[in-house]
Amino acid sequence: MGMQVERQNAPCGAVVRGVNLSGTLTDAEVAEIRKHWLEHQVIAIVDQDMSVEDIERFALTVGPFGSDPFFEAIPGHPHVAQVRRDADEKTPIFAEAWHSDWSFQKEPPAATLLRSEVTPPVGGDTLFADCARAYDALSDAMKAVLAPLRAVHSASRAYGAQGVFAKETAKRTMEIIVSPEADKTISHPLVRTHPVTGRKALYVSPVYTVGIEGMTLKESQAILGFLFAHMTQDEFVYRHRWRQGMLLMWDNRNTVHYADGGYDGHLRVMHRTTVAGGAVV
Repeated sequence: MGMQVERQNAPCGAVVRGVNLSGTLTDAEVAEIRKHWLEHQVIAIVDQDMSVEDIERFALTVGPFGSDPFFEAIPGHPHVAQVRRDADEKTPIFAEAWHSDWSFQKEPPAATLLRSEVTPPVGGDTLFADCARAYDALSDAMKAVLAPLRAVHSASRAYGAQGVFAKETAKRTMEIIVSPEADKTISHPLVRTHPVTGRKALYVSPVYTVGIEGMTLKESQAILGFLFAHMTQDEFVYRHRWRQGMLLMWDNRNTVHYADGGYDGHLRVMHRTTVAGGAVV
């Protein structure tokens, strides 16, 4: 039958069947997966019985590993982290806020890969907002306002000395690293151009975007607050529902995502890695 792709009834997202990621992929299969990922931004490759080594090997067909700070990798696999929440855990859900992975880096990751190892019977959805569609929906006047702006990104709110994780008192299964490095800032174009498709997208998020260069805090908050509300409207959002043995790959360059809860009392285990990206333009 070959590879089959089913577009989701949503702004982005597709389900991919008919490929075995635990084996060696042909160049044609790699090219086809990449094509669908670029077109749909989020692809769910179902029914994958994969080891950690399989995940690493597949990631390297997409590109070199990204740099993943602020949480521990699993032993012997420096580029793979376990995203785990135990059934009795009381801490807030990890990544339960809109963000694009590691946008505070000079060269943020192009892709994130996340595979379900233990899937709870309820909850645990991941939401994605299509930031290219959100940009397209803006008026020409607003696009002109945003065009020259540079957004300031930082990991301080999450991983900084005064960040959310630094203030946690309950035990968390994941090993989170709090560091002064997280308080550094970097600026990127507020509207970025995808290096492959050429599409423009909003490149801001409530977690990592802390301001706009040259503007006061109140001015930045007014513009960013509008954009955050605009880009996460239902018309731009795809809700992904997990199944056991599913590998999800998304494009950080034109989406933001949000990890939903709703599975208290159940174990949830995922394996995660990233693929490096280039400079933001």
